[in-house]
Amino acid sequence: QVHLVESGGGLAQPGGPLRLSCAASGPIFAIENMGWFRQAPGKEREFVASISWSDNSVPHYADSVKARFTNSKDVAKNTVDLRVDNLKPEDTAVYYCNLVYANDSRGDTYTSWGPGTQVTVSS
Repeated sequence: QVHLVESGGGLAQPGGPLRLSCAASGPIFAIENMGWFRQAPGKEREFVASISWSDNSVPHYADSVKARFTNSKDVAKNTVDLRVDNLKPEDTAVYYCNLVYANDSRGDTYTSWGPGTQVTVSS
């Protein structure tokens, strides 16, 4: 079974930085992309960022975060890191790692989610 483990959440100061990490493990034949969603209190889960596992891929970001969020990958380790600069109170949410992958050569893809990590931005 594929597992995703997020780390790096917690309490952070407005204006400060934060780094979240996500590691994927298990029977993964090939990764299509990895990324992040978030869910703020009382709101639906929303897309934050993703990056393709293809060479020279360009990360994609939600318009609301693209100026402050950076999603990077380590293909050898099957990990992604989300760096957030200039944190805002509205970044408070549970952040979920998302993985789209194939488990064999036939090409069918599946989606897996991490359990989520809480990020609270408050002074």
